[in-house]
Amino acid sequence: MTCPVCSAQMKYCFSAQVLCKYSADFEVCEACGYLRVHEPHWLEEAYSSAIANSDTGLVKRNISLACKLAGVLYWVLKERGVRVYLDAAGGYGLFTLPMRDFGFDFYWSDKYCQNIMAPGFEYEIISGPCRAVTALEVFEHLTDPKRYVEDLLSFSGTEYLLFTTELYKMKPPEPGQWPYYSLKTGQHVSFFQKKTLEMLASNMGLKFFSTNGIHLLSKSEVNKTLMHVVTRRSVSVLVPLLTMRRLGSKTVSDHQSILAAL
Repeated sequence: MTCPVCSAQMKYCFSAQVLCKYSADFEVCEACGYLRVHEPHWLEEAYSSAIANSDTGLVKRNISLACKLAGVLYWVLKERGVRVYLDAAGGYGLFTLPMRDFGFDFYWSDKYCQNIMAPGFEYEIISGPCRAVTALEVFEHLTDPKRYVEDLLSFSGTEYLLFTTELYKMKPPEPGQWPYYSLKTGQHVSFFQKKTLEMLASNMGLKFFSTNGIHLLSKSEVNKTLMHVVTRRSVSVLVPLLTMRRLGSKTVSDHQSILAAL
C-alpha cells in the first residue's frame, strides 16, 4: 500500500485485537513514520457513540487546551477581537464554548457529533474565512490525513491549522505498551512521528512547528519562541484573565443573542 503522507510504500508492522473481537493489521511507512490500521472495517460500529465513554479526560483536556491556544491566538497570531475561528470536529462544543468565554469569536463544526455546549455557534461559510482552525485529538481518527488537511484549509480559508495528537518516537510501540492505540474503542487508526508531520507539511507547501503538545501547520512563519512560551502551563493558566480583559468575554452577549433568537 502507498503512504498517503509521502507516497512511499508501507509495510506490515504487527496485528492487534480491536473492539475485543476484530483483528487489525497495522502498517508503517519507513520513509516518514506514518503508522496506520489497514482497512479498519469496524469504524461504523466504533462510532456508534461519537465520543468514547472511556474518554474521561475530555473536560480537563479541553479546558487546558483552551488556555494554551488562547495564548497562541492572542500573542502569536495577534488576535484583537475581529477574527473568526473554527473548531473542526468540535465534539460536544467543550472547546468552542470556553474560547468564546475567553473573548474569541469561535464557531463549531462536526459531521458526527451533536453540538451540546455551544448551540447557535455552528460555523457556516458565510461566516467568512477563518483566521485559524483547531482540530483537537482528530488526526488519530483519520484514514487520509493529507486529504483532510487539504479539505479543511479549502473549506475554512485559513492560514493556520492548530491541532493535537500524541506522537511516537523511534519504532512503533508494541500494542500493549502504548495506550494511545485505544484498541478497545477502535477509533484510533492513524499515528504519527514528528517527521511524519514535517513531511506532510513539506509536501503541501506548509510550515510545521510543534511545542508543548500543540502542533501547527501554517502557510507562513510564526514566532516559534513566543509560541513555546505561551503554551507553557505556568503561562497558559493566566492567559484567560488577560484575554477576557483585553477582548471582552462573550458570555453575556452570547446569552443575550440566544435569548433574542427565541
